Amino acid sequence: MKGALTVLFATTNPHKVRELRSVFEPLGIFVRSLDSLSTVPPEPDEDADTFAGNARLKATAYAQATGIACLAEDSGLEVDALGGAPGVHSARYAGVSGTRDERDRANNEKLLRALVGIPSMRRTARFVCAMCLVSPEGHVLAESAGTYEGLIAEAPKGENGFGYDPLLYLPDVGRTSAELSEKEKSDRSHRGKAARLLARELVSQGAALQALLASVPTAAKVLAS
Repeated sequence: MKGALTVLFATTNPHKVRELRSVFEPLGIFVRSLDSLSTVPPEPDEDADTFAGNARLKATAYAQATGIACLAEDSGLEVDALGGAPGVHSARYAGVSGTRDERDRANNEKLLRALVGIPSMRRTARFVCAMCLVSPEGHVLAESAGTYEGLIAEAPKGENGFGYDPLLYLPDVGRTSAELSEKEKSDRSHRGKAARLLARELVSQGAALQALLASVPTAAKVLAS
């Protein structure tokens, strides 16, 4: 994509903001967070039964609320031994009360309890991320998805991640996702993969999509999560 573009990543999660910036900013796309808005649009209900469905739902809702093209992301953890749970309920697996760190800790503890007695070879899991860009008129302009495979460890380890990162063990490197550097994680993560695929899709759509995004005031362009 030629020329600079500023987008607003509609999330209050600083980890997600940093990860997306590491992908988009080298391409000349500056990423701002939702916290930079003086008025934040109401968060839509995420009641779809797939990550892609929630991404489309959120992108459409933010596009309607702002009158601009919006990119939404939905992500979570799928554990095979649990039939794909926690899945789309990953963020609220153990409830919605407490701070972000408290919710993360409660989610991890619940997951470990659910896997008691499950041997390592059956603890296969993956992070999944779906992204969707929707026009102000409600048309899907681009979509992408990425996965991040591993095993659920017996105990959390590492300080560099968030969510379930301390539990996703990566056999090929002998570390959890939370033990990777930000660059190492972005290079292989579900969100990094989805972002790179989406960036390539935007490039392939060429001047028409660039003109659509460029026509929106800089502070209002939304990349939503």
